[in-house]
Amino acid sequence: MLTTLHNLGLRSEHAYNAALVSVGLSFGSWTVSRFKKDDSKPQADRWGIFVGHWAPTFFGLGLALSQYENKGKKR
Repeated sequence: MLTTLHNLGLRSEHAYNAALVSVGLSFGSWTVSRFKKDDSKPQADRWGIFVGHWAPTFFGLGLALSQYENKGKKR
């Protein structure tokens, strides 16, 4: 799977950036939900938590791609 992702042009930096963006989106979603006056506030909070769970996945993918990239440099 890592080989395929790497061949498609995905690099560790892309995954790290996606993780940081997901943290920002999560915080933004939570912040916006704090100012809502209707009944969708709990749903917005859950959306923020859901997006926040993406970050560890992207960080893990970034680490795996980083190891894959470094393995290729040693050859």
